[in-house]
Amino acid sequence: MQRILTIAWLTWKAALRFKLFLVIAVLLIAAVVGLPLVIEDDGTAQGFTQIILTYTLSAITGLLGLSTLWLACGTLARDIEECQIQVVVTKPIARWQIWIGKWLGIVTLNAALLVISGGCVFGLLQWRAGKLPAAQQKILREQVLVARGSAKEPVNPAAIDADTETALQERLKSSPIEKVDLPEVRRQIREQVKAALQLVPPSYQRIWHIDLGFAKNYLAGKPLQLRVKFNAAQKSASGTYIAMWEVGVPDKTKLWQSEPMSLAPDTFHEFAIPPDLFDANGLLTITFVNANGTALLFPLDEGMEVLYPEGGFALNFARGLGIIFCWMALLAALGLMAASFLSFPVATFFAMAVLLVVLASGTLADSVESGSVAAGNEETGQLGHSVMDVILIPSFKGLLSIISLVKNYSPIDALSNGRSISWGELGLAFAQIVLLVGGIFAVAGIGFFNRRELATAQGTQ
Repeated sequence: MQRILTIAWLTWKAALRFKLFLVIAVLLIAAVVGLPLVIEDDGTAQGFTQIILTYTLSAITGLLGLSTLWLACGTLARDIEECQIQVVVTKPIARWQIWIGKWLGIVTLNAALLVISGGCVFGLLQWRAGKLPAAQQKILREQVLVARGSAKEPVNPAAIDADTETALQERLKSSPIEKVDLPEVRRQIREQVKAALQLVPPSYQRIWHIDLGFAKNYLAGKPLQLRVKFNAAQKSASGTYIAMWEVGVPDKTKLWQSEPMSLAPDTFHEFAIPPDLFDANGLLTITFVNANGTALLFPLDEGMEVLYPEGGFALNFARGLGIIFCWMALLAALGLMAASFLSFPVATFFAMAVLLVVLASGTLADSVESGSVAAGNEETGQLGHSVMDVILIPSFKGLLSIISLVKNYSPIDALSNGRSISWGELGLAFAQIVLLVGGIFAVAGIGFFNRRELATAQGTQ
């Protein structure tokens, strides 16, 4: 362990000697302080949050991520190219200890920078919050500067799949379908089945039964929030639609009825409901009445959600920074892995290419969902097909399964929406991002580094 810590300290000394730590720290602080000064918020809690939390944390993540990749690629590749590594490997130290030591040095460097920049964000957030109007400060304390848990009505994918297959078999009996078009037809039928579960026709109502689980034990006397989103079948003249809500069950719980609300479609709306509207089992019953002349559609995954207070903001903010730290640890492993067998410029290019593939995972997901990498015919609506689908689609599925281990965690969105980031989520993020995916990069990088010839002459014929 002493040898690993020595390599980590040498990595720190190199970063300090070349003023890398100071430059990155100044850039991070400038991003934290500069963005809120350059971009003014609109005076609302939502606008304030967008500037202080979303933009600044995104800037910190971007700057720290790029500097981590650059440093990780450079600290090992340049040592090899400039023959400095030969002085180290002649000592009684294994190559895996050199690799781990450099990774530990970069990770602790990131931790220090993240603490500095995160502390600036937290301090600026508290200072600027005091300048908002009293009403907006109340919204900020209840909806953003808090750790809120959430509960949704469970979705039964197996039942949706069963209904989809039943409808597909009925379709095949009446009209045969080409085998190549079968995945697309199945996808369309599945969307129709889901739409039937989400649709609320005019003058009809939709009822949600949401189980609050263990949270019911500490929510007595505490107001909750409903977060809703819907789409409209037809556009209204005013651009908004009337929403009427009823929460609770007569004779079983308190009953709350809302005044008619004018809500816009295709956007999230949050509003508070009184406390103690759930029954003894923690079941909250929510009824929506469609008083409009057109059907409204509440998506299964985000149409209705109950938010409840679960903890304080400070600790939640620290856990969010912990997930960002896991991302940085993974990028350090990626950069070192690339530098283990490539030169500095090529390693940097390789690491950036891998990062772009991760950011473009939406395109890969679309290809997997459609079952083909070929473009479809826009005029006929027919799905395109390629001979490479047999190889690429399974490869994309495997790649997406790995990417999902990293991208499933979004601390910036959670913090800006006042969502709780539990210790369990942080622990799972560390296990999946650092130990699993980062461990794969580490094993590959150490393997490449062990097999690399370091004693060849550099820059000579």
